[in-house]
Parts: sequence; structure tokens; C-alpha cells
Amino acid sequence: MNFNQSRQAIISKNVWNKTIVFLLFFIFAFAKGNAQILEPVKWTAKIEKKSGSNAVLIFDGTIEKEWHMYSQFTPDGGPLPLEIVFKNQKGNYNLVGKAKEGKTKTAFNDIFGVNETFFEGKAHIEQEITIINPNLKTVDVDFDFQVCKEVCINSNKKFSITVPSSFKMDAIATVSGVKLDETKRPGLVVDTIENTVVAPSAEKPKAEVAQTLDKEQIPAPAPQRSLWSIFFIAFLSGFAALLTPCVFPMIPMTVSFFTKQSKSRAKGIRNAIIYGLSIIAIYVILGLIVTKIFGADALNALSTDVWFNLIFFVILIIFATSFLGAFEIMLPNSWGNKVDQQADRGGLVGILFMALALAIVSFSCTGPIVGTLLVEAASNGGIAPVIGMLGFSLALALPFMLFAMFPGWLNSLPKSGGWLNTVKVVLGFLELALAFKFLSNADLVLQLHFLEREVFISIWIAIFAALTLYLFGKITLPHDSPLQHISVGRLYLGLLTLVFTVYLIPGLWGAPLKLISAFPPPPQYSESPFGVGGSGVSNAGSQEGLPKGAELGPHGIMVFHDYEDGLAFAKSVNKPIMLDFTGYACVNCRKMENNVWSDERILPILKNDVVLISLYVDDKRELPKNEQFKTASGDEIITVGDKWTDFMISKYKTNTQPLYVITDLEGENLHTSKPTISYVGVEEYLQWLNEGIGNFK
Repeated sequence: MNFNQSRQAIISKNVWNKTIVFLLFFIFAFAKGNAQILEPVKWTAKIEKKSGSNAVLIFDGTIEKEWHMYSQFTPDGGPLPLEIVFKNQKGNYNLVGKAKEGKTKTAFNDIFGVNETFFEGKAHIEQEITIINPNLKTVDVDFDFQVCKEVCINSNKKFSITVPSSFKMDAIATVSGVKLDETKRPGLVVDTIENTVVAPSAEKPKAEVAQTLDKEQIPAPAPQRSLWSIFFIAFLSGFAALLTPCVFPMIPMTVSFFTKQSKSRAKGIRNAIIYGLSIIAIYVILGLIVTKIFGADALNALSTDVWFNLIFFVILIIFATSFLGAFEIMLPNSWGNKVDQQADRGGLVGILFMALALAIVSFSCTGPIVGTLLVEAASNGGIAPVIGMLGFSLALALPFMLFAMFPGWLNSLPKSGGWLNTVKVVLGFLELALAFKFLSNADLVLQLHFLEREVFISIWIAIFAALTLYLFGKITLPHDSPLQHISVGRLYLGLLTLVFTVYLIPGLWGAPLKLISAFPPPPQYSESPFGVGGSGVSNAGSQEGLPKGAELGPHGIMVFHDYEDGLAFAKSVNKPIMLDFTGYACVNCRKMENNVWSDERILPILKNDVVLISLYVDDKRELPKNEQFKTASGDEIITVGDKWTDFMISKYKTNTQPLYVITDLEGENLHTSKPTISYVGVEEYLQWLNEGIGNFK
């Protein structure tokens, strides 16, 4: 029985005994079955008047406990982000900016190697629109989203929001220059069962009208990385900037100025503290300006923008080239002269301008570091730029304050010399390596495959190998002092970079490189998922000679992605079928493949005893027109993923992934006690496999 026959048989089942079915429904209505259609997110929506012809669409989702839904700002290469489609936008209304989100959380996903942003408990989304068609009746919106717990569900929600006539009158009045009273425009609520919009009744109490969230109470989107981690990285960067030739020599000069020019030691300490706080204030204000200019939502959106990543790739290459000694990045001399004049005034104002003078004079060393920090922080959104500048400036300012309090410590400072330029060069190599992360992001978004995993790792191997040679004194750069021998500290640092370089090499053969998993492209984005010359292919055979529709999947397992192709092959070799309902962005699917399928007892079974058919429910390729259809419930089946989702739901009465089923050659389930299995451990999965295969005749 082929797929279409199987589906037709399900739809055309005899329903003549309705009385028995009716009774059974009440018996089992409250029983928990092994398979069920899950809907962990319940949605409401409404439209609110803003001003003139502008309105705001507000969507609220209540997410069940332990489930989480992915944000539209989840980076590429990870789980499926929320996708919002405005079906009837053209000629009816314009979008004002990108949809804004309420409170989200961020965590690093070690499977995909990216920071994933998601909602827990509640999802709140707003989209402002400008109505341009006075005859507009409805705003039609589709949400495609992924929600996960131990399993993942790719879900779709359709909204049809009625636009009140008063809104359309406002649109006409705005064109005529007439402003209508906005205080009498109550919101409209979408019924989550019928997806129709109703106006709240004036007779009902406000609490019963709708689940309304005041715009003033919308929390700002959370950054895509822990603020503590951003602060810590920025603090270390500030310490590195402190050891550059533009800043380090300033410490004894500045501290001596405050201690010798002040009338008392207490006043000298006070002035040094004010000086340090002024440095912090200058850089924090810079972070505030960056946040204000871009805004949290725009920064989040920019992080996956191709041009954003390409521009900052070029910027970091320029910064790295400057640190390596090709040229100096400096602010205009006139700026420094004017600030110096103000610093001579003395008092608090003079101290503030002294701090500003330090920032300007040291810009050739600190500028590339500050720029890199702002790029990284800006791509994470929220107040990250402010936190980054706070950490950086605190590390920069602390020594000035501490040495003023304890001037005897100045005697323990190492003398300025060639080692300061070495610090700059090391930072240049690090910036050069980081630049290729931004180029990789752009390549991933465009799916150009120019900078696949092997190429990226090769570039890093070359960069850190060159850094190792530099630290060992085998390479000299323009501003380096003559080197008779290397210090013990430089030797240890060279050995450390050599170890790191050697660590990177197995990544070409498929090693996961967990220490840097957030930087290179994911393993599947490579010339071969097994690495250069990887053993996975040689153990399983080459792609040539495989049956029609088959390819080598995880761990060299032969896998089909079309039901008909897999069924035909299973019949030819007389083996049972294992259906794997999965998704490209399903986290727990990858965990099962990495941790369970790889077990030495399970892998031979999957390779030799079953025919594996992996059906991707998030496959966005469109079906041929003659294969598209509508289900009995009215859902449109347009894509390949829609087809397999419908198959899963209609046949196995569930919509979760991963989902595994073992069937015979007629599509009948080989299990009785546990027809399907999902996210489980090795022992349970092995027992389930053996039972199903044992029942195959």
C-alpha cells in the first residue's frame, strides 16, 4: 500500500457504527493516550487604534509549563525562528518597522552552536501598521513557529482580524487633515477558536473583555547573550587595552600628577577616583548613544542581517590590520588640542576633560577594541552596549584609582617597552580571527557555501599558527623592537596558542571542537558531514550506487526522505521500515541522533536491520501543484513539510518531533504496547527497536 492509498484508506474508513464511537468517546475522553495532538500555545489577538491611520496588532500567546517558543530573532543555523507573514498587506497597509517582542530568554544551544532566543510562559508580539486602503476589512496574519520541550512541534496559527469602520474613517480623515477622538477606540479581540474578531461589549466589565496588555508594561527584549558574560569579556578587553603602548605609559604619569599636584594625599586620591569615574562615564555614555541610535529591536534584527555582518567583517579586518602595524587609526589632532585646553582649567571640569583627553589620545589602541566590543554587544541588542562599555571602562579606570591610593605599587610596574607592541599584535590576530565569524554569518544566511566549516577552521588554523610563530620570534612586524631572546611569559603564551592550533586540526576530520562551537559553522554546513576524509563515508560506502532517493545520513546510515522511495526499497530487500518524523531545526532530534543512534548496539541495527525513512516536517519546498490539497479540516497542504505533518497527524494522531515508528511493508505498526516512541534514552530505545523488528514477518 503506497502513501496515497494509505491516506485514502484512513479518510474513507467506515463510520456506520456512530453509537459505539460516541460511547467510546465518553469512556476515553479523559484518559491519557500514548499519542495526542498537542497545542502548547494558546493565542489571542486584537487591534488597537494608535493615531491617524496607524493601528497596532497585538498578539498574546500563553505557553504551557516547561514548553518554550522560539523568537523571530533566533539566529540562523539553530531552531526555527518565529515567522510572521502578512497575507494581504499589498495595497492595504504598510508595516511600521519590524514586529516587536515582549520578554524573552536566551541560552546557548550546544547542538546547533548558537544562542537561541525564546519565550517561556507568555509570548507578546506587537506590529504597528499604517492603513492605506479605506476599504480594508480584515488584516490576515500567519504565524509559523516552533515550540519545544522534550519534543518539538512546528505549528501554524492563522489570524483574520477585522478592521473597524472607525479605523478606516480615521485613515480617510488623516488624509483630509482631520484628527478624530482616539479615546473612544476600544481594542478588538480575536477568538482563539474561530479566529474571528469581536468588539468588546460596553456592558461587560473590563476584566471580562479581553486579556489586554498595556503597551507601557511591555518588557524590553532580552539580549541574546548573558549580560554577565558580556561584562566579563568587556572587562578582560579593558585590561588588554590597558597593556597597550597608548595607555600603559599614561598610568604612572597620571597618578604622579594627582599625587604631586594635590595639596594633600586625600585630595590626590579623591581626584584620581573622580578621574576614574569620569573614564567610566565617558565610555558608558558611548554605549548609551549606540543603544539609542539603533534601538534594541533593530540591534536584534541586525544580528542576522547580511549587510550588517559584511560591514563589520570589513571593519574588524581594518582594526586588525591597524593593530598588526600597517597604519594607525587616530582621531583628528584638533580634538585632542581643544580637550587639553579645557583640562588646564582645573577642578572637576578639568579632571573630566583629562579623562576625555585620555580617551582621545589612546584611541589608536583602544578604538579597535571598543569598536569590536560595540559590534559584538550591538548584535546582541538590549542594553548590552552599555554593559559592555561599563566592563571595559571599569578595567581601564581601576588602575588609575588604585595606584593613586597606593602609590608604592608603581614601583612594581614593569617598564614600558617592546612588550606593549606585542600585546597590540596579539589583539590584532584575535580580531582577525573574530572577523571571519561575521563573514561566516553572512554566508550562512545566504547559504552560499563559500565559507563552509572546513574552510573556516582552516583559516583559524592559519591565523593561530602565524600567531604562534610570531610569539616564538619567527615573524616580526613593523613596530616590533629588535628581539635577542623571548621572555618566559611570551614562551608560555606561544605554547598556549600552539596547543590551541593543534586542537583545531581534528575539526577538519569532523571533531566537534566544543571549546569554540559558537564560532565555526555547524557540522552539517560543510563539504562533508564527516569532515575531510572522514571515516563515516568510508565505513558506509560512497554516495554512488545507493538506491533511488537514498543518501548517507547521520553516522553513515542510509536514509530516504520520501516515503514512496523508502517503501519501494524496503519491499525489495524485505526489511521493516523505521519512520523518523524529524525537523531540520529540531534540537531533540539532533540529540537523539548524536547520543542514541550512535550507541554501538543501536547503530548496527539502524544500518542493517531496518530501512530508515526520515520525513522532515519543516521542509519548506513547495509540492508540485497537482500534489497540493486541502485536508478534511480545511488545512492547505502546500509544502513537503505540510505533507509529512498531515501524514503524521492523520496516521499517528500526534504532531511532536522526534517521533519514531516501525511498520511492516503494508504500513501497519509492528508494536502493540508502545506504537510510537519519542525522546528517550538508549536502553528504552534499544528495547523498542528489538521488539518491533522481532514482530516483523
